[in-house]
Amino acid sequence: MGQIIGITGGIASGKSSVSQYLRELGFVIVDADVASRAVVEPGEEAYLQLVKAFGEDLLLPDGSIDRAKLGSIIFHDQEKRLLLNSIVHPAVRKWMRQETEKALAAGAKTVFMDIPLLFESKLTFMVERTLLVYVDESVQLERLMNRNALTETDALARIHSQMPLKDKKELADAIVDNNGNIEETKKQVVEILKKWEIL
Repeated sequence: MGQIIGITGGIASGKSSVSQYLRELGFVIVDADVASRAVVEPGEEAYLQLVKAFGEDLLLPDGSIDRAKLGSIIFHDQEKRLLLNSIVHPAVRKWMRQETEKALAAGAKTVFMDIPLLFESKLTFMVERTLLVYVDESVQLERLMNRNALTETDALARIHSQMPLKDKKELADAIVDNNGNIEETKKQVVEILKKWEIL
């Protein structure tokens, strides 16, 4: 039986770079962001539930969901945000489970689930171990401002909407310190995988 490892981080912590490196090493990555797009494709169960809950005004001319419009609705209305989450989150979990089971059935020994809000959404029950990509908040802030062309205030608002990375450190089984360059990060990833005897 293969094992499932959750990989998480914070916004602009470098989690995507670590996931990409794990892919290069030949591991299967099941990505929550990919899942959240897949489950709301036209015809999918969550898509039908969203249209029923939020109305057809939500759709673009091609029939797909107008994500920007949906975002602006739920951003200001907690009740609608909870409704959206109650539809999308179970569908995302189901999709990720199915993809993981497929990979294990096809012979993968280890599957990584890339879940940005692994701890916040209390999804650790889906994985056996957790790997956190960590950066100091000052580095996170600088990277996010540069990457998304945000003001410091906007960038901080996004960072503070998530659980602080220093709190996630307490919860993770292993930590990749991504304050340095990508080569240092890759070296740590390899060390952790060797320690866990999966490389």
